Amino acid sequence: MINLKWVYVAMLLLSFSTTHAQVNSNKQGASFKFNSTDVEIQFYSPSIVRVVKTPDNKPYKKSSLVIIKTPDKTNVTQQREGSNLVLRSLALKVVVNETNGSVVFYDLSGKQLLKDSTTTFTPKDDAGTPSYNVKASFVLDADEPVYGVGQVMDNKFNRRNSKYVMKNENTFTYSPYFMSVKGYGVYWDNYSISEYADSPGNLSFQSLGHCADYYFMYGKNADGVIKQIRSLSGKAPMLPLWAYGFFQSKERYTKQEESLEVLQKYRSLKVPIDVIIQDWRYWPEFKGTDSAWNSQRFDTIRFPNPKKWVDDIHKLNARLVIVTWPGFGPKTDQRKELDSKKMILNFDTWPPKSGAKPYDVFNPEALNIYWKYLNERIFSYIGNDGWWLDSTEPDHINVKDADFDVPTHLGSYRSVKNAFSLMHNGGIATRQKAASKNKRVVLLTRSGFVGQQRYGSNTWSGDVGSTWEMLEKQIPAALNYTLMGIPNWNSDIGGFFAGRWNKEGGAKNPKYQELYLRWMQFGTFCPMMRSHGTEVPREIYNFGKRGDWCFDGQEKMINMRYRLLPYIYSTSWDVSHNDGTFMRPLIMDFAADAKTHEIGNQYLFGRSVMVAPVTKPEVSSWPVYLPASTMWTDFWTGEQLTGGQTINKEVPKDIIPMYVKAGSILPWGPAVQYSGEKKWDNLDLRIYPGANGRFTLYEDEKDNYNYEKGSYSTIDISWNDVKKELTISAQKGKYPGMLVSRKFNVCLVKAGLNVGMQANSVSKVVNYNGRQVTISLN
Repeated sequence: MINLKWVYVAMLLLSFSTTHAQVNSNKQGASFKFNSTDVEIQFYSPSIVRVVKTPDNKPYKKSSLVIIKTPDKTNVTQQREGSNLVLRSLALKVVVNETNGSVVFYDLSGKQLLKDSTTTFTPKDDAGTPSYNVKASFVLDADEPVYGVGQVMDNKFNRRNSKYVMKNENTFTYSPYFMSVKGYGVYWDNYSISEYADSPGNLSFQSLGHCADYYFMYGKNADGVIKQIRSLSGKAPMLPLWAYGFFQSKERYTKQEESLEVLQKYRSLKVPIDVIIQDWRYWPEFKGTDSAWNSQRFDTIRFPNPKKWVDDIHKLNARLVIVTWPGFGPKTDQRKELDSKKMILNFDTWPPKSGAKPYDVFNPEALNIYWKYLNERIFSYIGNDGWWLDSTEPDHINVKDADFDVPTHLGSYRSVKNAFSLMHNGGIATRQKAASKNKRVVLLTRSGFVGQQRYGSNTWSGDVGSTWEMLEKQIPAALNYTLMGIPNWNSDIGGFFAGRWNKEGGAKNPKYQELYLRWMQFGTFCPMMRSHGTEVPREIYNFGKRGDWCFDGQEKMINMRYRLLPYIYSTSWDVSHNDGTFMRPLIMDFAADAKTHEIGNQYLFGRSVMVAPVTKPEVSSWPVYLPASTMWTDFWTGEQLTGGQTINKEVPKDIIPMYVKAGSILPWGPAVQYSGEKKWDNLDLRIYPGANGRFTLYEDEKDNYNYEKGSYSTIDISWNDVKKELTISAQKGKYPGMLVSRKFNVCLVKAGLNVGMQANSVSKVVNYNGRQVTISLN
């Protein structure tokens, strides 16, 4: 039995003793012993520092599931200043105090960024393995906003004065990470069920583990921090062009003809669509039960010819994303093989009374087995285009405390739970890419963790309710999630559980129609635009017909999405190549404006377009803050407005507030029925005056991994606002099928001209053949 009195005494000693640290320097950092703690400081780059602490004489060699970077050779100078050892790189100063053992991070001007104050180790029995409750505390400025921590449905943006039990579940996706408005971030490398707590003078992480292990990243701003976390945990690959089109789904299409009929109706209505999703139970049921859950086979009655089904989808110029789960019913071949090799986690997962249990994603051989069946029975068989990875927390039902003691390949389930989705996504993504370079991996997943961006995963917010309150909560949850370096996120347009609206007509209920349309407006400006839910069908024709306000409002936003595809796909390149971000909280571009520090309900989509989704019913106007230091143009009216003010935008049901930053160059694509229908040989370039600006138009083969070998092209476009000159630079790079000539219809946006969905005045037509051209718009 642990003597709590002596644990408490040890913790006090760690926190307050004045025993001098024994500091030893090395080429890239330092190590020291302070009281009963061994500390190692190592520079991974000039702006990234790893700090590892272990109890005295309890060394622990750790292999990270998240960090894939090896330390760069970094020039670190060292000197002693009184009782301090000062370590300097080209970006940071780290001061180790030999008297109290603190580690303090400064920028090179001497501004304190963060203080690592105390770390405590409390012995803990982890399912029979000696371990510790490890708590690390940090001192921040009293009024310093921080962000990150994950997707949390509490409608908060700034994470100060908050406390969370970090346990990944449906609708709650956590990572032990925070970013400061001061331009630094901290990633606590631990995957256990943990706690985040912030109170005046103390921000802490508390986790189960054998060491304290964190990475301090100084990027100077939010973009810089995101670049650092991706340098540590992996860059985000590009998704294919079609993945930025419109997705239609429901719970569920019960037979192969049903999804084909949906696509045919969209095509006959001439409403654009790229993707249909097949949800659960396409597999056969065993004697009317779910004991064959997730067999990854097709029911021969409802899906008699799955290869033809997918071929027919492709003939309709659409793609298929199909669901697969991490749990298997007892009557499946996968479960039997995994059970025989002790690769099943012994607790209940979805669905109830099925006997389904999840597999051990932490075991590399189990990942191979999972892919073997998925590849043979689906991917190589029918040629689907993407995966819907449901329940990647995973679902846990009939919960018992002992379930968290269940052993995995890497230790107790409790100690690694939060990385389940990371490992499951990684297992599928890496194996599919190894099997085929012709299709980029597309994953829709219900949970996530830092590092998951390297697999191209797009996390959705889970089975959220169809309420205005939940719509409002989506935005700050998404923005905090994306600030962790994971750029791809989406939600069920209209909310998942919509049964409350059936009493008054479901999809014909005007109150639900308004909620659905407002959610779709938000979804238009997410990395994935996907309609899905249960109890109320979501296909556009269920809401009425053309000429009805709800139908027309949806069609307007879907068409908006497709006209923006050149901008979105170029943003995808920026995300992948430059470590950019799709959904940009205002603090990313306007941190100097203190009013942006608490604004979590509006954001930039890409680097140019700011949106403020309407999240209340029956409103006629909506407040929008225009950040200072720039001019803004109302997308719908062309009115130019000065930043640093809040305006009330009129918002009839078909209008989402949209403002374009001065100096933006917005490529506007053709009207299409699917993403690849037309070439981009006749693009509009909308110029928003008021500042100089730049944009890079990116193009490639739209799918496959040839872009990783340099098979793509870019065209840099710049605007000189003083001279009113637009320069379209020479095209760089090449790829098969590349356009060698095209037209750009250059439009200078003014109030009443070239606004909204249709440009009505072209300033200049440029015939472009790949060579630089400059035109005047005076």
